[in-house]
This record gives sequence, structure tokens and C-alpha cells, in this order.
Amino acid sequence: MKTPHKHAELIKAWADGATIQIDIHGEWEDKTNPMWSPEFEYRIKPETKPDVVLYALINRNGVSAYTEFKTPADNVRLTFDGQTRKLKSVEVL
Repeated sequence: MKTPHKHAELIKAWADGATIQIDIHGEWEDKTNPMWSPEFEYRIKPETKPDVVLYALINRNGVSAYTEFKTPADNVRLTFDGQTRKLKSVEVL
């Protein structure tokens, strides 16, 4: 039995519409028509996660509970990066 191509599963995913990326010097780049060279590394492009936005009321007594929905009392909006979960911005409302 013949050995399957090194990237056989990725080739099948690409044929089914997946976006493929190639590793170019440690950076992943989208490829619309990959060469499928065994010397290169390929992957399916990961789905990007949306930013997470939370609202809170901050006063001299501390912070109220964080919620995903703004209430009339909330005075702060916090935006976290969807991929890294790190705080991206804080907005005083």
C-alpha cells in the first residue's frame, strides 16, 4: 500500500474549503493555492476568537460584578483580546 502524502489531511481540508497557512520563517501566512511541498509546514488557519467586552460599576467601595451586558449604573467598559485574553482597553463611560 502506498504511503499517503505528508499533507494529505490538510489537502483534503483545503479541497473542502478550509483556509490553509504556510510557515514562512516563523510567521503563518494564508495560501490560496499551496504547493504542498513536504519541506514546508502547513496548517488550517485557526478561527479568530472575538474580543470579550465586560461592564462594571467602579466606586470608592470597589468594583461591582462584571457583566457582559451594560446596565445604567455601569461606568467602565473593559475589552479583552479574544485570542490572548489580555486586557486591550478600558473606557470610562
